[in-house]
Amino acid sequence: MIELRVLAADDWAVWRELRLASLAEDPHAFGATLAQWQGEGDREERWRARLSLPGSCSVLATLDGEPAGMAGGVPGPEDGVIELISMWVGKGARGRGVGDRLIRAVEEWAVREGAEVLELAVMPGNAHALALYGRHGFTDAGQAGELLPDGRRTHVMAKRLASG
Repeated sequence: MIELRVLAADDWAVWRELRLASLAEDPHAFGATLAQWQGEGDREERWRARLSLPGSCSVLATLDGEPAGMAGGVPGPEDGVIELISMWVGKGARGRGVGDRLIRAVEEWAVREGAEVLELAVMPGNAHALALYGRHGFTDAGQAGELLPDGRRTHVMAKRLASG
């Protein structure tokens, strides 16, 4: 059974566990690196601050009682835009609806926040993520994504929301 829970700063340890696992297991899927969140970067106050970003929402998914995935929503670069970030589902939970539930949870939160658009960035070559987001109505946003160290750019996708 999939259960979702919105996290607060006091939930930093479970967020830390999933974030470090995501960066270790799927480093190609994120702009951040495991090294940035380990060592000096692995501090309780940093994890708490990440879960306390103003206007943000962080969601944890459990599958049969075990942490299985995460996603977040943060204010975007423009009014009316929310960014879907830190989306990840552990390998053992993939293909079981966890990603779908996480996307819907962030989307529902964004609608309640009055957002008009939900936007995200996908790393080049991440066909599974592109397919997942496409199933949820995300399309090419028509803008250049972030420039990556290897010269490629992230793929920006967006979805117009019911509140907009």
